[in-house]
Amino acid sequence: MFILEILKAILFGIVEGVTEWLPVSSTGHMILLDEFVKLRVSPEFYEMFQVVIQLGAIAAVILLFFHKLNPFTPKKDQIQKQNTWQLWFKVIVAVLPSAVIGLLLDDWMDAHLYNYVVVAITLVVYGVAFLFVEKRNEGKQLKVQTVYDIDYRTALLIGAFQCLSLIPGTSRSGSTILGAILLGVGRSAGAEFSFFLASPTMLGASALKLLKFMLSGVSATGTEIAVLIVGCIVSFLVSVLVIRGLMEYVRKRSFRVFGVYRIALGALVLVYFIIKSLVT
Repeated sequence: MFILEILKAILFGIVEGVTEWLPVSSTGHMILLDEFVKLRVSPEFYEMFQVVIQLGAIAAVILLFFHKLNPFTPKKDQIQKQNTWQLWFKVIVAVLPSAVIGLLLDDWMDAHLYNYVVVAITLVVYGVAFLFVEKRNEGKQLKVQTVYDIDYRTALLIGAFQCLSLIPGTSRSGSTILGAILLGVGRSAGAEFSFFLASPTMLGASALKLLKFMLSGVSATGTEIAVLIVGCIVSFLVSVLVIRGLMEYVRKRSFRVFGVYRIALGALVLVYFIIKSLVT
């Protein structure tokens, strides 16, 4: 049984590592995966696990962008160090909206929004939004092409768009990248800023879920701890590959394919669960 749970953890880590960075909703995919692959863990542990597994994905961002995010490296001159500090301040500003709303509504959203209907609707709605925005901006030269050119107002507005991702099925990277494009930020810069914004956001969410789990009074078993560690490690390794691939992809291509994927998946999810409810 232990080996089987570890294999399941590997699968969850792969899904998290792929979908966290692509604009297709990692939470939505994790909810769907749980429908078909059940981890033998307590409900309290699983609620924590599906968020804390993101720590592996965060580690991938830190590894890949360590130089760009490090204001102390001697390889940067004074102006470059100032630009790095400014980037961090903009990220902090952008985190504030979702941090406030997330803290206030976390329990309510867990109770009311984590279901297949919400996931299916948001998958389709934001899939259509991606197709619309890409069509609208076709041939346009967006004014902001690097993360350093993003000003504080734009950073705050991107952070406001990130609040949409608190709804399962929306996609954190999808909402922030979509918002960035609407605000005149290029796809590459928008994706990069989304990655940087993810680190404090996901660290905060993970810390909140860990605290709730510890306060619940439920103890994690040895198997559960192993599942969490394996899930995080796999998520990290897969995230490294996916982030590199996505950055190369957005330099040359649009997000239309993700829009089509979201619409198809959302429709499939809705049909599957309707049929399931009719036959049970």
